Formats: sequence, C-alpha cells, structure tokens
Amino acid sequence: MQTNQPKTWEDLKLSKPLINAALEFGFSHPTIIQARCIPLILAGQKVICIGQTGTGKTAAYLLPILSKLKYFQPTAPRALVLAPTKELVIQIANHARALAQFTDLKIVDLFGGVGPKQQIDLLEHGTDLIVSTPGRFLEIYLKGALKSRFIKMLVIDEADRMMDMNFMPQLRKIFEVLPSRRQDLLVSATYPPKVEKMTSEFIDFPVKVEVTPQSTASSLVEQLIYYTPNFNFKLRLLQHLFTNPEFNRVMIFARTKEAVKNLAQYLDRIKVGSIRVIHSNKGQNSRINALKEFKAGGVRILITTDVSARGIDVLKVSHVINFDVPVIYEDYVHRIGRTGRALETGVAITLVTPADVYHIAKIEKIIHEEILVSNLPDNIVTQETPYEESQKMAREIDKQKRREDPSFQGAFHERKR
Repeated sequence: MQTNQPKTWEDLKLSKPLINAALEFGFSHPTIIQARCIPLILAGQKVICIGQTGTGKTAAYLLPILSKLKYFQPTAPRALVLAPTKELVIQIANHARALAQFTDLKIVDLFGGVGPKQQIDLLEHGTDLIVSTPGRFLEIYLKGALKSRFIKMLVIDEADRMMDMNFMPQLRKIFEVLPSRRQDLLVSATYPPKVEKMTSEFIDFPVKVEVTPQSTASSLVEQLIYYTPNFNFKLRLLQHLFTNPEFNRVMIFARTKEAVKNLAQYLDRIKVGSIRVIHSNKGQNSRINALKEFKAGGVRILITTDVSARGIDVLKVSHVINFDVPVIYEDYVHRIGRTGRALETGVAITLVTPADVYHIAKIEKIIHEEILVSNLPDNIVTQETPYEESQKMAREIDKQKRREDPSFQGAFHERKR
C-alpha cells in the first residue's frame, strides 16, 4: 500500500468548486483509483486507467480534466471523451455537468439516433468538453461544424467495449484529425489483448493504473432472494411487497428501457403509489426532475436501468429491488449500493427465475457471500409458466451449461446435417 497516497480532496490540490461538487456528488473522499490517477493526469501524464464498475474511474479522469480546463473559453472544444454508446455518452456528460456545476465550463454530448442539427447548434454556442460516440463525432466533424485543432486532451472510455464493438476504424480516423501533441487517457474495466494492442499503437509511454474491483457488498444492506417461477409471478410478488408501508422509497432495476416502461405501466395500473422512471429515451430535464422528486420523498418508486442509474445518490432509499438479475455481475454491487448509504440500513431484494440461478451463483462468487433465500408469500398462487417463456428459459439454461462445458449437448443444440 502506498503510504503517501492522497487521503482527502484537498491533498489532490483540486479547486474548491470541484471539491464541493465531488462532495455533493457523493464522494466524501477520493477512491483508490481517483487518488492514484488524478495527480498523474494533472501532471500531464498519459494514463491507462483500469478498474471495474463502482471504483470511481469516471470522476478519476473528469475531475483533473475540468481542473485543467479551468474556465469557459468560447473558441473551440479543448477536451474530448469518446464512449461506445449513446447511453454511456449521456451518463458521462451528466457526470461531468454535476462535477462542473460550480464552474462556468460547458459540456456538450453528441450521439446518434437523433438529427445532428440541435447538437451542432449547441457547439456553435461554445463548449469546453465534448462527450461523444465515435460515429457522431466524425459525422459532425465532416460537416465542418466542429473544430478539432484545439483538442489537447482525449479520453477513450470503456475501451474494452469499444474493441468488442469494432470501433477501431472510426477511432483511427479520429486520431488523424486531432492534434498529434495531446494528452491521451484510456479507461477500461478490463485490459484484454485487443485493448493492449490499441494502446501500443496510439499512446506513447503511458502510466498504467490498475485497481481491483470493489466487489464487497455493504454490511448495512440486508440481501434477500426470492426464487420465482416466471414473469407473471414476479409481477404479483411486486404487488404483494408494496402492500408493506416500509417500502417507502424504492428503486427498481430492470434490464432494458422497454422493461422499465412496462413495469411503470403495470405498477401505475395497480396503484401502489407515485412512480417515476429514468432511462436513455428520457430527456435530461425529465430525468433531473424525476430524481429531484424521488430525493425529496414525493415519489415512492423510481424505476431505472443500470446505465441510467450511474451517479444516482439518494439517501434513505428503503429498498432496492432487482426485478431483473444483472448479467454484468459487478452491477449487482452497484445496484444494491443505492441503499444502506450514510450509515442508514437498507434491504436489497432480487427476483430470480430458473434461468437466473446461474447468474446468482456468479454474483455470490464475486461478493464472497451467499445471499439469503426468502420464502415466497403463501397468498400468491403459482400459475403455469407459458410455453414460450418456458422454452426461452430452457434455451438460456442450455446456453449457460454449454458455456461451462462446451461439450454439453442440450435439448436445443444445433443438429448436424
């Protein structure tokens, strides 16, 4: 362990506005990765930052970048963050705005799925930091609506996912239009050979900072599992849980934005209390307002996806419910960490179908503990699982067994011709 590692935000020599924003964001003190990366980035080093979800690596590069940008300059963007998906771009941009809230710095996010005109208009009003998908950055640049010659800091975030999604050709084109003298930062959850190859090709003499994942669940969170036979039973179990007044400020996690919307419609129909949703199709103002209402206690239930929930810091969340089991296992720790904050206790409930049992075993291995199994309520009648859902679960279980044992021949293996 490094004895001289910074322990407080003041040790990192960040400005008071950035320290205040970090504290308000929920970082009472620097995480390990922040304490190690921030001084290097402030000193102008090129850095490879490797850490799992929940280690605080986004703030580890945003804080020093915002510190170096200092104040708004309308001429042209001076820093660029590239991320693989629209959802991640929005998440990082919101993260940056929260950390820059006591400064006059301007952040613009660029992504596909909508016309570029509105995003070009934002750029014309000036920006210091761009957060973008590679494709949309190139599209707007080729229209002549984006000046790149002043960009002196480049971040490639989620680099492992970038490589998995074959973004290398677009990244090469972007590297060609940026100034050759710049500070490059690469951020990733893992460091596979594809990412290592890209690093050796484009980043000269970087410093590599790698931390182990924070995979320990808080002792203040009581973790429970309900083994449920099917989707319909999960819905009726939710209805039963919300008859308990102790479920007074609840976050529900679903896997997709479609699932979020469908859950909200169901819970609204059975009238279990006020509901708000956060997902990538929601506008920024809508998300901010939903979160404000939830924080203020005017909303009983907030339903969200993993991507949209990054950075949500709400005290006194009584329960977290994993309606869908996360298949990125570190996200389980991130989800249940929304409750049991600031020395408050909380409860995390996970609804598990037969196809989820495999994932629960992996999660328990990561958190180094078994999750307590709760008995199902007697007053919920179990109905037969519909054929289509039953087949879907059986296929998924076959796939899981084949992943563990490639020679496994399940009921759904491909027949040889």
